[in-house]
Amino acid sequence: MNRSKKPEYQTRLARERIDILLSVAEKEFRKHIERSRRYVELAQKIALRYNVRLIENEKRSFCKKCNTLLKPGVTSQTRLDKDTKTVNVTCLNCKKIYRYPYK
Repeated sequence: MNRSKKPEYQTRLARERIDILLSVAEKEFRKHIERSRRYVELAQKIALRYNVRLIENEKRSFCKKCNTLLKPGVTSQTRLDKDTKTVNVTCLNCKKIYRYPYK
């Protein structure tokens, strides 16, 4: 069976809402961390519902486990691993480690 695709205007509107939510989460980060987590969670739900892919920069900007924005030195720790040629980003809130390869 073929899955039905959402109309173009709905996916466009979902993309706009995701962009707005992530930018507001950035602004609210310093004052209200819990509120910014909620905005990230809502952006993820919209992306799932309307089958909109997040851009690579958007995916890497928050923790998928606890929805915290990953700010180097504040909520995340970034290290280079020369042996495996990866960038290791550790969420300081939930201790989840993300590894991204580099050349």
